Amino acid sequence: MLSKLKEEVQTAFTLTLYFGSWFCALAFLAATSLDERPIPLSIFGFAIIKAAVCAKFLMVGQMVFPIKVSKNHGIVSSLILESVVYLLIVLSLNYIEAGVHGLIHGKEFIPSMAEFGKSNPLRVVAMCIVYWLIVWPYLLYCGLKLSLGNVATIELLFGPRKKTQS
Repeated sequence: MLSKLKEEVQTAFTLTLYFGSWFCALAFLAATSLDERPIPLSIFGFAIIKAAVCAKFLMVGQMVFPIKVSKNHGIVSSLILESVVYLLIVLSLNYIEAGVHGLIHGKEFIPSMAEFGKSNPLRVVAMCIVYWLIVWPYLLYCGLKLSLGNVATIELLFGPRKKTQS
């Protein structure tokens, strides 16, 4: 039980760092594209919070719809459909989050959900494409871990561990 909790916290932290680096980079790009000066540091705090929320949403998606890799289809073919399912789960949870955020601020739930993505379907599609491009490498990593095991995957990506002298 305690090891499972520790593993979940570690995964949430790692995913938050991963998503956070992407979201901070995107926030920085947006701020420089808009020629904001000085660049407000609050956008990076918001990016980290959003990363933590998205990490948790992805973890919920993985609990509901666990990753499976078919040896007959390979990692990429096995994960394409799952990546779309995870994308739909995160998108749904983001709409619900927008509704709850509206309730907290005294607005109605459904109209607040409709305001997600600034009520612009193209913006939502663009966000989905970017999110998919961010989550896809993580899913490939998970597929490698499932296929090869954790130690073999780490060694494949980062080389063998250095032996420490006692």
